[in-house]
Amino acid sequence: MPMPAEAIPAFQDNYLWLLSGHGRGVVVDPGDAGPVMAALESRQLELSTILITHHHADHIGGVAELRSAWPDVTVYGPEDPRIPADFRVSEGMSVDLEELGLGTFQVLEVPGHTRSHIAYYGGGDLYCGDTVFVCGCGRLFEGTPEQMHSSLSKIRLLPEETRVYCAHEYTLDNVEFALWVEPDNEDLRSYQAKARMMREEDTPTVPSTLGLEKRCNPFLRFDAPAVVAVAQRRTGRKDLAEYEVFGEIRNWKDTEFD
Repeated sequence: MPMPAEAIPAFQDNYLWLLSGHGRGVVVDPGDAGPVMAALESRQLELSTILITHHHADHIGGVAELRSAWPDVTVYGPEDPRIPADFRVSEGMSVDLEELGLGTFQVLEVPGHTRSHIAYYGGGDLYCGDTVFVCGCGRLFEGTPEQMHSSLSKIRLLPEETRVYCAHEYTLDNVEFALWVEPDNEDLRSYQAKARMMREEDTPTVPSTLGLEKRCNPFLRFDAPAVVAVAQRRTGRKDLAEYEVFGEIRNWKDTEFD
């Protein structure tokens, strides 16, 4: 398994992810070129590859400047003309980073936050952009509850030890909302104490693990009895499909919490 990626903080709460091998670096979602260039220089790395999950500016804003500094860099991204990619990748395709000792990353299509959002899975790691956060998920800017439910269901099938690398430090707020949904979730309360301690020490709460998310993240727990019961109470319906449970919890967070 490759070494864990390094977090490059950017903007107010973004994490840009740096992987390295054999003197070269791979960056995931470089929204800001400056911190990436500083990290590469301090580690004496040449930029080899950029992986893009979706088109939002805080994920692609640094690509042009990085391309200027490293003209041979290869940029991978989804099938979306809004993204400046050399290679368009989609479900079933993979990105080969064997030459860097980083293995191969499988591409997963995970629409919901945006219509063309993808994730990269390899070496026990998932780079999921804004699809899954620690104890949360991305807003549905372009997708539907059905699409996001399908995307999260796909992610839930990965091994529980999968390290989940999301792009934002939203954890404490997400946990607070998750406890609105499941106030009796002891795993969640235990994790809240751990996450608070980590943030007090200025330690990133990312990566998480898929096992933790399945125990604590209400957006991945759309079939958990307690989460279903909350959605039923809020809608006054007993016949909710899983995607409707997810959609009601997402709507609750959007309209009453954020």
